[in-house]
Amino acid sequence: MSRILITGAAGMVGSRLLPHLVGHEVVATDIRPIPLPPGMTFAPMDVRGDDPDRVIADHTPDVVVHLASIVTPARTSTREFEYAVDVTGTQNVLSACVRHGVRRLVVTSSGAAYGYHPENRAPLTESAPIRGNPEFAYAHHKRLVEEMLAAARTAHPDLEQVVLRIGTVLGVGVENQITALFRKPRLLAIRGSDSAFVFIWTEDLARILARAATDGPPGIFNVAGDGTVGMDRLAAVMGKPMLRLPAWALRTALAVARPLGLTPYGPEQVRFLQYRPVLDNSRLKSVFGYTPQKTSAETFDLWWRG
Repeated sequence: MSRILITGAAGMVGSRLLPHLVGHEVVATDIRPIPLPPGMTFAPMDVRGDDPDRVIADHTPDVVVHLASIVTPARTSTREFEYAVDVTGTQNVLSACVRHGVRRLVVTSSGAAYGYHPENRAPLTESAPIRGNPEFAYAHHKRLVEEMLAAARTAHPDLEQVVLRIGTVLGVGVENQITALFRKPRLLAIRGSDSAFVFIWTEDLARILARAATDGPPGIFNVAGDGTVGMDRLAAVMGKPMLRLPAWALRTALAVARPLGLTPYGPEQVRFLQYRPVLDNSRLKSVFGYTPQKTSAETFDLWWRG
């Protein structure tokens, strides 16, 4: 039995992970209290300040699972706030782990850390460069976090790391920036680009995190269900029409519409639609030892039916 501390335990991923850790000594942390399975402890923690050092010192966990991150920003969010949570918060947690002798740190990164680039080869393996675009806050912040973790692996080899580069997470009831695109009356795609998605089922992700926190091997792993789901299949499953535009036309339209307040998206969004990272999950299966129960297509179908 390990003592496991979880940051961001109130979030969608954390709430699904907790039941998989029953039987371990778990300290769930977040900025607000949450219902917990029997035997688990809650501790308030804001990762942006001194809380990580104090809480990790008080509870002396063997393993820290760092989930605290801004995946879907509120409308009132700012890039400075998101940086404070994603980057500064991770630095605070990492420093506290080193200072207080934590044995293993599990971090949820993202496929977005690879960035949205025309040179991205599909599928991307874990050896591909981390080039999260500065124009996308989430992708850039995950890039900075991964650079920080890489430096720590050299400076502090005694701290094991499990870094999970996760595809789009879907499950019944999940809503995020990606699903907002699917909720629109028609789907938008770039002409000449398949814009394939890779999805991971929430329950698969919870089981992967539980293994990472307990008896799984350290390392860096892409996390996605088998296969991809292209825009044509998405449209067919949802019974929605699809609008395919040339990249230049959409860039022009967004450049005009955002200053007028007609859309929160700018011309940079075209890269997101064109060059989405497609993740190779071979290492997840062969090295980490977990084969997702649902494929990307099955995960999407489950979400849509739900």
